[in-house]
Amino acid sequence: MEFKIKTGEIAKLKTPCLVIGIFEKRKLTGPAEDLDAASGDRLTALLKKGDMDGEVGQTLMTYDLPGVTAERVVLLGLGKKKEFDRAGFRKALAAVVPLLQQYHSGDAVLALPDPLPAQTDLYSSVRDVALVAEDRSYRYTRTKDDKRAPKTPLKRLTIWVPDKGSVAAAESAARHGSAMASGIALAKELGNLPGNLCTPSYLADTARNLEKRFNRLEVEVLEEERMAELGMGALLSVSRGSRQPAKLICMHYKGGKPGDKPVVLVGKGLTFDAGGISLKPAAEMDEMKYDMCGGASVFGAIQTACELELPLNLIGLVPSSENLPDGDANKPGDIVTSMSGQTIEILNTDAEGRLILCDALTYCERFDPEIVIDMATLTGACVVALGKHPAGLFTQDDKLAAEILAAGEAAGDRAWRMPLWDEYQSQLDSNFADMANIGGRDGGAITAACFLARFTKKYRWAHLDIAGIAWVSGKEKGGTGRPVALLGQLLLERAGAL
Repeated sequence: MEFKIKTGEIAKLKTPCLVIGIFEKRKLTGPAEDLDAASGDRLTALLKKGDMDGEVGQTLMTYDLPGVTAERVVLLGLGKKKEFDRAGFRKALAAVVPLLQQYHSGDAVLALPDPLPAQTDLYSSVRDVALVAEDRSYRYTRTKDDKRAPKTPLKRLTIWVPDKGSVAAAESAARHGSAMASGIALAKELGNLPGNLCTPSYLADTARNLEKRFNRLEVEVLEEERMAELGMGALLSVSRGSRQPAKLICMHYKGGKPGDKPVVLVGKGLTFDAGGISLKPAAEMDEMKYDMCGGASVFGAIQTACELELPLNLIGLVPSSENLPDGDANKPGDIVTSMSGQTIEILNTDAEGRLILCDALTYCERFDPEIVIDMATLTGACVVALGKHPAGLFTQDDKLAAEILAAGEAAGDRAWRMPLWDEYQSQLDSNFADMANIGGRDGGAITAACFLARFTKKYRWAHLDIAGIAWVSGKEKGGTGRPVALLGQLLLERAGAL
């Protein structure tokens, strides 16, 4: 979707469709007041008829307003004026985008409301418009005939701002939002693909295709033979039950100075997780194609950085495999040796994500990273603890935690910090290896993070457990693209682009 910024007299904007905000009790936003005056109080008269009160997400389509150049005007409910906040604005935007698709306009203007949502500014509001518009326009079509696809999809959305002094900030916000939305869409698409199509090799090819698109991106894919030479016994043990060879996908974005330390993002890339010998229940096992959403978010963040040409060095690392039962698969009680030399007793083969991540995290040492952040749909325990709203954040680095939490708040893609205390480490004790791969039922998300922490002592590190946020189940089943927005915000800030 193309995003443009316009200013000027709102009543004279030429567009197939103009979207104007209305608060509850039929109170007009600033742009709506201007439109009402230009039309001889026609908006006020329409609202008095009672067809719309201004509740969040409520819409009313009007035609041929006198004194107004726009062919149609959509009144969009924003809720109570005193309670107008970012969440309400995004909810309203999510409601109006499908309506614009339905009415075949293909091109529309949305007037930024005045006042803006509480605790936001023009930049964040414009960026939210781009993010929500793209999110609501995304449709999965790879393996189905989309019979409900709009005949005239929304291809251009112009955002009206009140004065020329706002244009530069708005254009920057739209550009950032568009790039972040593109990364989110990529992460969604990879997650939504079925496991028989989105294999480790497919992810490797996706990285190579990105390399062809962007000059600053270099890709290296480590095959199983090379991983064996490096001693990645934990990662390779997971792939033994699959006919699909494991891949360690390394994407190097070189936007900074040659000597600058890179930010490294690591994403769990389990393209399908049946649990191995510790087989998962059949119900909803199909959703385990989403077990690679950590890796998908790394792809999305890399693409965002490439599109914006951010001035920083960034590495995306995606260890990818399947986890299936087979005669050569891991068995409970097996002991494997990780790249770090530490041995691991596998008490549950369904705790495989940490096995592929631990070798990837050891591999990160060679990059002398500024920071390392890993993303993984790692534990159901995190979903039990936090539900499906924030990611779980684990780190012993207070400064890094604050940076990630602030990025999540700014992006509307929140995380919540969980404890990572040494007291939990004893739950990983094993009689036969340096550690077990699970720590029991109590604090399962924490002990999983404690496991990863044992492989990250040589650099600053944080772990995001995204099991609750990476996809939604039920009728609206699909990938969310989270936490690409959080990562995009963090990269923008580190690149000095905000």
